[in-house]
Amino acid sequence: MNLILFAVPFFLLLIALELIADWRSGKHTYRLSDTINSLSAGVLSRAVGILTKFATVGIYLLSLDYLAVWQLSADSLWVWLLAFVAYDFCYYWNHRLGHEMNVLWAAHSVHHQSEDYNLGTALRQTSTGWLFSWIFYLPMAVLGIPGEVFITVAALNLLYQFWVHTQHIGKLGWYEWFFVTPSNHRVHHAQNPLYIDRNYGGVFIIWDRLFGTFHEELDSEPVIFGVTKPLASWNPLWANAQFYVQLWNDAVRAERWQDKLTIWFRRTGWRPADVAARYPMATPDLTQFRKFDIALSRAQQVYAACQFAVTVLGTVGLMAVGEQLGLGSALLLSAWVAFTLYATGAWLEDRPNARLLEGLRLLASTATVLWLLASGLLSGAAFWLGLSAVYVALSVWGMGHSKRLPDHAASA
Repeated sequence: MNLILFAVPFFLLLIALELIADWRSGKHTYRLSDTINSLSAGVLSRAVGILTKFATVGIYLLSLDYLAVWQLSADSLWVWLLAFVAYDFCYYWNHRLGHEMNVLWAAHSVHHQSEDYNLGTALRQTSTGWLFSWIFYLPMAVLGIPGEVFITVAALNLLYQFWVHTQHIGKLGWYEWFFVTPSNHRVHHAQNPLYIDRNYGGVFIIWDRLFGTFHEELDSEPVIFGVTKPLASWNPLWANAQFYVQLWNDAVRAERWQDKLTIWFRRTGWRPADVAARYPMATPDLTQFRKFDIALSRAQQVYAACQFAVTVLGTVGLMAVGEQLGLGSALLLSAWVAFTLYATGAWLEDRPNARLLEGLRLLASTATVLWLLASGLLSGAAFWLGLSAVYVALSVWGMGHSKRLPDHAASA
């Protein structure tokens, strides 16, 4: 059972409730472009996950067959409890190394790029974390924890982390000592020097207290959310590629071969001395911090929100049939999701080519529906063709009525 898929409606409902609380309290923790960008990263992650789970789950099951010291039973409650705690312990080290090693931070940084902090931020997930994260959970395979137990506790761990991404809940007394809460997780998302690289736990904060990585949220030090090298983009593909590109450029520019090879596995932020001297990076002044934003007309915002809602529905449908898809089908549909999200990002950045990309996206969407009908993954050709025609017509009408703000230049 796909727990994440079943949780999606509840995620969206809770985000809607937080939006109401946000409006009533006047906190203003949501901005449309940032929220769509966070959700786009999550949608892309889910689409890619349909492809990568064959590798990650497959590696775990293979390891279980060849490395397990014991064969534990999924029928025993203590096995589930052990697995739940063991997974969070492994997650702590996966998460911690994700902040402390360049190549791992390249994947994990996506989750931290938002300069807002709300339930939408919780869904901002990486699409490349699967490359190395499986390594950290091999001890569970060695223990003999069954595959179905591993998959379930992994989903439960991720589901727990959703609710802690909010500014509407303060400190929770004794609960703060044992579990991850909104307060101690806000610290984790800070770019303040005092708070950086703290509070890594997924469910239990006791790992941070045991290993010296805990820091309490202080009234005297308000959290500034985001990363020290801002993304400055609403493009979810670039969000996933940004730090990899930086590492690659530094590796190419480095003179010493040792630096070219080891930069990937050095402490996060480490750069070869010769590269840092020739290509310095400014240290951010948080006293002058301003959130990245691009002004859009109300019509542009409404159009983007409507188109993104359709993308979410399409991706949920993709997740629902993911088990039935072959590799080729999954690749094609994931490519459609990626291009759609790229086009939406260009629209939110008000780029000159945004309308051209929208037109290409509508053509790609129509072609995808035709392919799904031809391959038998959709039935009821008349209904889907009629719906597609209405969707394209409304989209074209919406583009025509989405006027740009005058004298507005899109950010690069």
